[in-house]
Amino acid sequence: MAQDWPNLEKYKKANANLSEPEKDEHRVVFMGNSITEMWGDASPEFFSENPYVNRGIGGQTTPQMLLRFRQDVVDLKPEIVVILAGTNDIAGNTGPMTLEQIRDNIQSMVQLAKANHIFPIVCSVLPAFDYPWRPGLNPNIKIPQLNQMLKEMAKEEKAMYLDYFAKMADNRNGLPKALTTDEVHVTKEGYVIMETLVKEAISKINIGQH
Repeated sequence: MAQDWPNLEKYKKANANLSEPEKDEHRVVFMGNSITEMWGDASPEFFSENPYVNRGIGGQTTPQMLLRFRQDVVDLKPEIVVILAGTNDIAGNTGPMTLEQIRDNIQSMVQLAKANHIFPIVCSVLPAFDYPWRPGLNPNIKIPQLNQMLKEMAKEEKAMYLDYFAKMADNRNGLPKALTTDEVHVTKEGYVIMETLVKEAISKINIGQH
């Protein structure tokens, strides 16, 4: 069987079943990796009670997300996309990636969104002191560097930068115990912080003004 590298099949049926946005729906798509995907399990009401569509896929890197961005974001006609990506690239999940390459892939998603009149929110990568599945890669050093690059890129692109890192990091540039199960994934308590921050960010965007 041919390999579906970007996992285009995962949301194919869900996308086909998703109706066009209602006139005043203000749909938001959340594009990301396991941190986004698991958000739906940890806090299902966050998605069911808001016009929010979860399109996270565990383990994914930015090149995989870029390949599925049209079908999993653009074609769903949201007004806003929340992009949270990059940690798996640093972990080398799909091979070696420089911080510049990660930034460039996220920038391509931002540009694709803008070209389709979707307002992009670029999220900081969440703190990670180390990757349990690939130790010794110093994400505690690389993630702050990448976040600085994402912040500058968002400014250049007139996108919004949402800083989860500043509100969640401990003094090791990792996640405190209360917010994580394994140094990378987030507990319910962690998602509560993220929900507050992202809702605030979404509320600042004048829908229909961009």
